Amino acid sequence: VQLQASGGGLVQPGGSLRLSCVASGLNLENYAVAWFRQVPGKEGEGVGYIGDGNSNTFYVESVKGRFTISRDDAKKMVYLQMNSLKPEDTAVYYCAADSYPTNLVSMTRYGADYWGKGTPVTVSS
Repeated sequence: VQLQASGGGLVQPGGSLRLSCVASGLNLENYAVAWFRQVPGKEGEGVGYIGDGNSNTFYVESVKGRFTISRDDAKKMVYLQMNSLKPEDTAVYYCAADSYPTNLVSMTRYGADYWGKGTPVTVSS
């Protein structure tokens, strides 16, 4: 089983990026997926979560209205669309998959079944 995040890079403030998380060896439809981010030297934080279906989502307040998570189970992909990026969004972003029942709080507190390698995002002019 492997999760791999990609799509990170350097973007100017106010810009957009779309991160992708691909799952291999996993029936993704049976798992919730969350995005986390971590700045070196700081504690990681959960950014958002998607459960069963694209309408079952949750975002932390700092990204609400700017970030959107979606999933395509047939392609075993989960996406994080990030708009109106700010310098404080700079971090390494990770995706994680966890079996139901779960939520972002649970995944943050207790971990997830699977974690992917991160992709760095830098927001700077």
